[in-house]
Amino acid sequence: MDKQIASFLDFIKNDKKLSDNTLQSYRRDVLQYKKYLEANNINYTKVKSNGIKTYLQYLHDMNKKSSTISRNLASIRLFYQFLLRNNKVKADPTEGIQSPKIEKRVPSILTSEEVSLLLEQPKNIDLKGIRDKAMLEFAYATGMRVTEIISLNIEDVNLKEAYVICKTGNKQRSIPLGKISLKALKEYIEDSRPILIKTESEKALFVNINGRRLTRQGFWKIVKFYKEQAHIAKDITPHVLRHSFATHLLQNGAELKAIQTMLGHSDISSTQVYMQFQDESIKNIYRKAHPRA
Repeated sequence: MDKQIASFLDFIKNDKKLSDNTLQSYRRDVLQYKKYLEANNINYTKVKSNGIKTYLQYLHDMNKKSSTISRNLASIRLFYQFLLRNNKVKADPTEGIQSPKIEKRVPSILTSEEVSLLLEQPKNIDLKGIRDKAMLEFAYATGMRVTEIISLNIEDVNLKEAYVICKTGNKQRSIPLGKISLKALKEYIEDSRPILIKTESEKALFVNINGRRLTRQGFWKIVKFYKEQAHIAKDITPHVLRHSFATHLLQNGAELKAIQTMLGHSDISSTQVYMQFQDESIKNIYRKAHPRA
């Protein structure tokens, strides 16, 4: 099975052009499935539909979230489809098995005042402070995912035209930069980054104190540090800044379709979750303006 898993991972890496995070998720899911099969002396080529259902129940009994179980099923299904195409199995045991229903959680967001308080914490008095200020302002100004932000290269930012190009897999989108974010980013690029990087060949936009590309964990630690500095009780992650970005745009009159484009959502239903945070002023405008409100 190890050989087939290795071939499968090579296939999805080269053929599907997935992000590193997605690849790692597939890898974890398939290896966890392999461990389960080995613990129960089950041959992966002999598994039937009931065997897959039993495994999903096993994940449920381990208190795994519906979203995690659904992702595991998707990973295992892709693995068996790969095996089927390569004549390693005679049938796909996941065929016809439905994913568990996933309840859409209400996103955690910050108020405008809390965002301002958080973004005021980094002080541009040293290299790290200048970087952190630029990074937090950038995260809130663009609504980009943390993985997208740390994957950015210096050439992806256009300071003159005030926008950033975000590339995810085969897709890319252009996101405008506001005046405050642009000012902080320009200061970082001109005054801090040239000193932080150890070599001119470094392409990463945001680097750590060692001059290398900032990691996901590093970004999270920075956000947590300033959250504590600001004495904000809410749990703040980079994704909370993304949720706040979308909510505040909507509350200030931005069109849902434009927010969908900036967030990089393929399905507008993912963006519609922010509708519940519309404030009463927008609802009142709608009621007064719409002929059938």
